[in-house]
Amino acid sequence: MNRIDFNGKRISDQNERFRSTKICKEITIKHGLYVSSGKENVKRKQLREPNATKYRIYDALCKHVPQSRSWGELRSRLRTEGVELGFKTKGSTDQIEGVRFTMNNLSFNGSKVDRQFSYSKIDCALRRNAREQQSITPTLYTPSTPTHSAVEQVSNAFGGLFDMPILPNGTDPEEEAFRKRMQRKKKKGIRF
Repeated sequence: MNRIDFNGKRISDQNERFRSTKICKEITIKHGLYVSSGKENVKRKQLREPNATKYRIYDALCKHVPQSRSWGELRSRLRTEGVELGFKTKGSTDQIEGVRFTMNNLSFNGSKVDRQFSYSKIDCALRRNAREQQSITPTLYTPSTPTHSAVEQVSNAFGGLFDMPILPNGTDPEEEAFRKRMQRKKKKGIRF
């Protein structure tokens, strides 16, 4: 489309984006269309390369990230699916900046596969999995010999329960001070 008027001046296309958006919304409403949420319902057999490979990587990541506790464990699990995991470093330093998945000689950034598979989000999930695994591991039970009578144990358990001061309005003084500080910040707002 020609964007020059008869006087040789450029015609502004500033409004095109808004017109296009408006038309797209009207068509969507008219025909009852919607944007699909999630990638679960995509017909994988109808996809062509590179999207077919991207979805195979997506499926492998969905399967193995929740089960893995470290990057090494995730790497070995993905290798069984034929996916190679690599890291993108920042410049010439060793600081990891991103993650890259390779399959069938096609390589994708983690965030290009899906937003939930960026380096930072996978790293967060792996740390969470490792923490959960540590909390699940059973601690050994060591039977203790009873040194106190049952009455003493019960009195010790409930001893400090009724000693707490109860304020008339039922709020904690620290919580009240925090709430006041937050209100003060709201009133001040951003000043230039």
